[in-house]
Amino acid sequence: MGSEGSSRVVVPRNFRLLEELERGEKGIGDGTVSYGMDDADDVYMQSWTGTIIGPPNTAHEGRIYQLKLFCGKEYPERPPSVKFQTRINMSCVNEESGVVEPSLFPMLADWRRDLGAEGSSLLGSLHGSCTFRKRL
Repeated sequence: MGSEGSSRVVVPRNFRLLEELERGEKGIGDGTVSYGMDDADDVYMQSWTGTIIGPPNTAHEGRIYQLKLFCGKEYPERPPSVKFQTRINMSCVNEESGVVEPSLFPMLADWRRDLGAEGSSLLGSLHGSCTFRKRL
């Protein structure tokens, strides 16, 4: 007999980040999104780097976009900050700084702990958003 309660196990931050790193190192999906640690000596696992390859049949086709992600000490309770290192024309990205504006990107605006910074969620969602944006 199981209990009907809604007890949920909360995975500690570092375990969560280690799981995300492992998924990133194995590769995700079709290879158009990848990510990993920016600095192997970062014991807090805060600085990450990501790559998104522009989807086919879009203005971003064939382009390679580099991103920096910062998972602060409050992650995953709070979303990571995301900054494109490569210039990209997306409505949720500040043209000058390359920062993804949380209020303009639904996944960051409506962040939940169960979402993740890895390719299957945040980076994958950014990749998907490339299909809906205007031409460069």
